[in-house]
Amino acid sequence: MPPNPLLTTWPLLLGMGILMLGSGLLSTLLGVRATLEGFPTPIIGLVMSGYYVGYLAGTQLVPRGLRQVGHVRVFAALAALASVAALAFASWVHPLPWALMRLLTGVCLAGIYVVAESWLNHRASRSNRGRLLALYMLVLYVGLGAAQFLLLVSSPQSDAPFMLVSALISLAMVPIVASAQPTPEPAAPRHVRYRELYQYSPLAVVAVAISGMISSIIFSMGPVYARLSGAGTRGVAEFMAVSIFAAVLTQYPAGRLSDRVDRRTVIAGACVLATLVAATIEVFGPHTRWLFLLFAGLFSGAALTLYSLAVSHINDKLESSQMVAASSRLLLINGMAAAVGPTLAGSLMAVFGPRAYFGTLGTLTAALALYDLWRKAQRQPVPRDLKGPFINTQQIVAIAGLDPAPEAGVEPLELPHPRSPLKSAAGGRSSP
Repeated sequence: MPPNPLLTTWPLLLGMGILMLGSGLLSTLLGVRATLEGFPTPIIGLVMSGYYVGYLAGTQLVPRGLRQVGHVRVFAALAALASVAALAFASWVHPLPWALMRLLTGVCLAGIYVVAESWLNHRASRSNRGRLLALYMLVLYVGLGAAQFLLLVSSPQSDAPFMLVSALISLAMVPIVASAQPTPEPAAPRHVRYRELYQYSPLAVVAVAISGMISSIIFSMGPVYARLSGAGTRGVAEFMAVSIFAAVLTQYPAGRLSDRVDRRTVIAGACVLATLVAATIEVFGPHTRWLFLLFAGLFSGAALTLYSLAVSHINDKLESSQMVAASSRLLLINGMAAAVGPTLAGSLMAVFGPRAYFGTLGTLTAALALYDLWRKAQRQPVPRDLKGPFINTQQIVAIAGLDPAPEAGVEPLELPHPRSPLKSAAGGRSSP
């Protein structure tokens, strides 16, 4: 009997949980400190976007390192660099060095996600992959949510929070490097072109891109929005914690629902709900604190399911050998869009004020809902008996990396279409 994957991956899960405490605190801290230092809002957006530029580079550079030196060494090297970058933020409080360190942080954290998710996929099987990856995502979200309250430990105007970030990132290496568990050998993915991905599912590709913009705005500009709206340090922490923990509650129910009905319907429903909530906040504003936090949680809980739903939708149309390469391509699309999000939101907030935060987010979800409904009119849904189980692959964008389920959610194709250059695993039918 193969060993329980939880017994062989607990050091990795523990290390990732600690890492999320550090990276989650750093993201919120930078937004708060930048506003306190008087950085212009568009400049803050550019600085925060540097992470996603680094993330794109990290997803390209790190897989090569994995093949050459292995998982543990790559994890340790990247965590050490991220720890140094956290201290550099405190040493040079200026937009230019911050943008450079933000880029370096993106490279490091993207690479760490590649390491972690490659490791988990190697340990998982078809029978337990969904549970293992759901636990992994739960660890990430809980770590990110809990990190928001670390802002209350010390003043964001001091250097102490940056030191705490550095300490937490360094501490994340301990269970990884001290573990005696064997590490996997990474496999080279089969090449898949962007055009082929779009032919498989135009909606999934567009939804992955828009979800990248939405998540990057929430994680990067959410603290800035809360601060500009008059919230103190505690208010910023509460706003971000609610936004993140809401996604913990909605991931699995949304995924299970998409197993039972057309996934495009679930994507459209999530977008419509998020749009209505954003419009309500725009029109009526935050009257009471608890009601505002409730609406913020509803928006994030709906909007942060879009990546998982989109990836599950395209998984319905992919063969097993295509999954790793397809996931890498989708994450690059997601990351490129995520790099635009903070700059876009920051520029609009500079012109229209803090209210442009939810205005931008609501416009994005409304556009995706309309595109989703148009696509539904163009193509028949995947039959229910041909759909595989939902695999929770939500990117935390701000949490990037390879798709955590490149093999588990292998699901047969949709109805055939004569123009597709790719073949399905079910009877060799073509499906665009």
